[in-house]
Amino acid sequence: MDVVVNARFLTQPITGTQRFAIELCRELKKARPEIVLVAPDNIAHPAIAKELDVQIIGKIKKGIIWEQLELPLILRKRGNPLLINLCNLAPILYSNNIVSILDLSFHIHPEWFSTQFSTLYNFFIPRAASRARRIVTISESSKQDIVNYFGVEPSSIDIIYPSVSREFEIPPAKKSINSNGKYVLAVSSIDPRKNFIGLIKAFKACNMDDTKLLIVGSEHKVFANNDIKSVVGDDKRIVFTGYVTDEELVSLYQHALVFAYPSFFEGFGIPPLEAMACGCPTLVSNTTSLPEVCGDASVYVDPYDTDSIRDGLMSILNDSKLRSDLIEKGYKQLMYFNWHRSALKLLNIIDSVNGKI
Repeated sequence: MDVVVNARFLTQPITGTQRFAIELCRELKKARPEIVLVAPDNIAHPAIAKELDVQIIGKIKKGIIWEQLELPLILRKRGNPLLINLCNLAPILYSNNIVSILDLSFHIHPEWFSTQFSTLYNFFIPRAASRARRIVTISESSKQDIVNYFGVEPSSIDIIYPSVSREFEIPPAKKSINSNGKYVLAVSSIDPRKNFIGLIKAFKACNMDDTKLLIVGSEHKVFANNDIKSVVGDDKRIVFTGYVTDEELVSLYQHALVFAYPSFFEGFGIPPLEAMACGCPTLVSNTTSLPEVCGDASVYVDPYDTDSIRDGLMSILNDSKLRSDLIEKGYKQLMYFNWHRSALKLLNIIDSVNGKI
């Protein structure tokens, strides 16, 4: 075992963080089948685990304890291979690590998360960063945060961009039937930093009686409580869909009038790229990494200003030429992001750390 990937992410619900790990691992395994993925015995996504040939090791099923205690012991017995950690956390008792830190929202804005989650991340991630042989992150914005808040040397941090999953890269040639009428689409976990309250207020201010706001995503225990329901009130135009499959999500992107993502904070932001891949015009915040990711292919708004979000929505909804321009620019912007290129960059980092370059 020369290189091992910590695949604890396959025991977790799939959000953007887990998508980053899964898609990179798919490309890593194509390029180097000998790379080994290991996980505890509580896999939540067995089909993906089978595809990636994940090895179940250890007896502890609770992920954080397995990762911090049992995994380091097993790896030491197997020759101290280089361990790749793709979802923020890494065993702090094991030094031969490459650690991915996707963003520092948990540190900069702990109020957005549950106390347990924030305490856990603020304990483990700075320590993992200080011990890592290399750190990987997903944008220049996140890199600067790691430098500024954790005191890490910029030269020890590499940027590896995410992209979109293959389900969005090759959407169906023919659109499915739209059963939702006219709608604005938002996609994310129900997370305070995604600014759903601001979006709902802005949508209501647009006064579009014939248009819905569809919010796709699930609540998760790691996030602080939202006061969304009180803002929605009895407005039947605002619909929470909960979890949907990727196939259903492609269809929702394809038929949406606009995809809205007025987030307060993003380490990268995959959903706007998914929307672009499906031919949907996008509105995003002018903060953190989003201008870096979306280039000239989005309308930008101030997430702290409801009027700015409302005006941005109305500019897209009322201007068919702007919509067409954003769709065309979105296809071009997507070309900057590619999982295969990102995996090759990670392989170069792995070889450098292992002394093969």
